[in-house]
Amino acid sequence: MVTQAIQPLTEDTAPEKPMAISFRLLLGIYAIIPLCLALQLVDSYLWDGYLKAALPSSPNHFIFFHILLGTPHILASAVLLTSNKEYMQTYKVRILTMTLALAVIFGIGSQFLPYRFFYIGVASWTVLHVLKQQHGIAMGVCRLKPWQFWSQLLLSVAAGILVYIGIFMKNSLLPEQVTLIKEVVLVLCALLLVSTIICHRTVPTLFGKTFLWANAFLIFASFYLFAEQYYFLAILVPRLVHDTTAYVFYVAHDYNRHHNKPTNFIYRTARKMRISIFVVLPLISFALAFLLQQYGDHYFNVLMQFLFGVEVRKAITLVVLGYLSLMHYYTESFTWKGGSPYRRFIAFSK
Repeated sequence: MVTQAIQPLTEDTAPEKPMAISFRLLLGIYAIIPLCLALQLVDSYLWDGYLKAALPSSPNHFIFFHILLGTPHILASAVLLTSNKEYMQTYKVRILTMTLALAVIFGIGSQFLPYRFFYIGVASWTVLHVLKQQHGIAMGVCRLKPWQFWSQLLLSVAAGILVYIGIFMKNSLLPEQVTLIKEVVLVLCALLLVSTIICHRTVPTLFGKTFLWANAFLIFASFYLFAEQYYFLAILVPRLVHDTTAYVFYVAHDYNRHHNKPTNFIYRTARKMRISIFVVLPLISFALAFLLQQYGDHYFNVLMQFLFGVEVRKAITLVVLGYLSLMHYYTESFTWKGGSPYRRFIAFSK
């Protein structure tokens, strides 16, 4: 949707019709929740569980899941950051510091700490990143007080981490441990329900109340699908909401920054080729995701064998994309906050 004016935009970069992110569009993304729940019910009662048996335990087992979700929005974030010199200059110290920290933690730490420690740590960071984005948006829409925001976020993250562990580590967990995880998540969901009811009373608008409950049902639905052993859908629901929401921000940012006067080579090239500004970043990120996921490991290994006679496995999908994922979790925690260079090109509308 378009607003009459967006104050943060500068005269040199503001398009004639600045684009604002519609909160109604962001709320509409949550429609994936009832769709997945309906699919689960149809499969359970009409298809005799065919879909449950056919789907893998995680979307990550599908190469096309990485190509369509997850990897593209991480690459889009990296392209947005690195292709704008102003952003790199602003955050270069933070980026270098975190790069060094990750090298020490995973390089040296992996020699002393068990694999499960790193797995749970990365899983927790992933869940925090996914849910903090959605609750951060809701905080503004619902006009929540800080204690309300943190109660909602912490309960959601705690439940989300346990669901994540219950799905991705289920083969290494005893039945008693899985049962315990479900019981604890049930308690957390009950507390989240109480917290949401309390917050509901203070949210001033019907739209804000709806957004508040949408975030709560994001957790409730994932837990229900996990308990029913629809692991693929349990992971798919929050990932679709998170990734699609992120792309809305990326595309709106790039439209407002580059529509009138492209400021980097990507959008100058796109203008010469008459490519719509709305598809530039998605096209680049999806193409990169396909190339890196499908061919990156193989050709990097061929290159290493040719140059050094050494076989290197999963250098791209594990090391490079793993690094970009962790950096994405880190940089997105501050690049979209108020006062950041990114936010000069972001505004909202109902």
